[in-house]
Amino acid sequence: MRRGVKGAVIGGVCAVVLGGAGYGAYNFVSALNGDGGTGGGGPAVVKSGPPSGTEVKETAAKFFAAWEKGDASTAAGYTDFPEAARELLTAYGGDAHITKVHITPGTATGTTVPFTVRATVSYEGKSRPLGYESRLDVVRGKTSYRPLVDWQPSVVHPRLQKGDTLTTGESSTAPIEAVDRDGKVLTPQKYPSLGPILDELRKRYGDKTGGRAGVELVIRHGGAGAGETDGSGEAGSGAADTTLLTLAKGRPGKLHTTLSASAQAAAEAAVEKYADSSLVAVKPSTGEILAVANHRDDGFDAALLGERPPGSTMKIISAAALIDNGLTTANGPAPCPPSAVWQSQTFQNLKGLTPDEHATLSDSFARSCNTAFIKFADEVEVDTLTKEAQERFGLGQNNWQIGVPSFDGRVPAAGGPDTAAALIGQGQVQMSPLNMASVTATATTGTFRQPVIVPLGLDHREPAQARGLSPSTVQQLRAMMNRTATSGTAAGVMSGLSGNIGAKTGSAEADGQAKSDSWFTGYRGDVAAAAMVQDGGHGIDAAGPIVASVLRNAG
Repeated sequence: MRRGVKGAVIGGVCAVVLGGAGYGAYNFVSALNGDGGTGGGGPAVVKSGPPSGTEVKETAAKFFAAWEKGDASTAAGYTDFPEAARELLTAYGGDAHITKVHITPGTATGTTVPFTVRATVSYEGKSRPLGYESRLDVVRGKTSYRPLVDWQPSVVHPRLQKGDTLTTGESSTAPIEAVDRDGKVLTPQKYPSLGPILDELRKRYGDKTGGRAGVELVIRHGGAGAGETDGSGEAGSGAADTTLLTLAKGRPGKLHTTLSASAQAAAEAAVEKYADSSLVAVKPSTGEILAVANHRDDGFDAALLGERPPGSTMKIISAAALIDNGLTTANGPAPCPPSAVWQSQTFQNLKGLTPDEHATLSDSFARSCNTAFIKFADEVEVDTLTKEAQERFGLGQNNWQIGVPSFDGRVPAAGGPDTAAALIGQGQVQMSPLNMASVTATATTGTFRQPVIVPLGLDHREPAQARGLSPSTVQQLRAMMNRTATSGTAAGVMSGLSGNIGAKTGSAEADGQAKSDSWFTGYRGDVAAAAMVQDGGHGIDAAGPIVASVLRNAG
């Protein structure tokens, strides 16, 4: 039957029976295709639209019952991706050695059913109870029209993601007791943001700290994400295992980190106030990472691995490039017109910014005038910013070895409008909070010190190198950042912070977002911090308060 004819027939039937098709209506697609019947010669009637409350309850009950019995094939048959479901549910009872499963459903909300799992993990004579909460959604099958469990790995356990599996046995690495720079123990219970980092540190250094492996139920994660490295410039072999339950304790080895418990506590408290926020704090005089914090529902470590346009915080690098290439100086001309056009693309300033045709670079930097930087697009080469970022700030060469995976920044030599856009942190420029904290550290000391979270000597890592900045450029950058913090766009956020301070605000547009990302980087004494909040708005709206709070409390 031709597609157009089939549509006409279905439409005609619906018009006669119901006067139109909608949610909760019936269709005859299955009968017309010949893939179903009533046994009495009449057309099969198949429901469409969202599953009803009864269907949700019955489908969840059948799925739970099969899961409890360890019947992976039957349970998987109640999902919309049975092959993937069967594989994980088989591992649940097999490789993970999880038995005596009892599932208690909660009250459904629409098509969502929360539930509690109580089970036992047994391995070579060792047993421990396992308990957790999860949820599932029931959807209408796209071709079968049956109510089915919307398959996600998180149905089986809320911490499972695509590509993950469960296994129980002797752990692949010995446990570690990670301590901060003052010997204080760091745990994911006290510092939730450190959970993935501590897992990775264990994976890398468990065999170097004298510990002994135990027996554990773990999540074995899939391959490394894009842009992720293993700290040596090579692609990582996958994220570290996540321990869910310990059946027999190993002996942890002590791992010294550069982190500061007080700075980490301040960072955790600061990001908690804003969704999708991330921060990194470093010690400029050494490059040591003091704190890493994320507040995200997806668990992604955007602080170290994020790849986002940094907006006007990029003007630190751009200003350095203009100075180093003799195009202007802090007190030299950098006019701020109301708009600027480069290669047919028009760039605007933030709403309400008064033009100033007589502005200096310091003026335009402190006020975050976009057009002042865009006007230099005719004078810079396509690779000017790329060279500045790589040779002076150590960015974009995929060779940082901080001790865990990191994204090392990206400033490509892009032509066209992107040459101008890069000057204000847009276009193809990508950074993480780690990158921008490092940029601020380099700007304030003149020396690029590759950030580290584990001392280099532990495994004899060779850090990335860059030649850094001249004393004159450093003096000018510090003066401009101090002016920004005391009388420019960051003054309100940095108010009340004493001592040697500086900052740069930023906001960056990202595709598909109604609001811009909020960026902010700043320093106080020997602490530099940078934060990013997705959909956070202007730099002073979200990222700024996070950085200021950490600078205020990290000492």
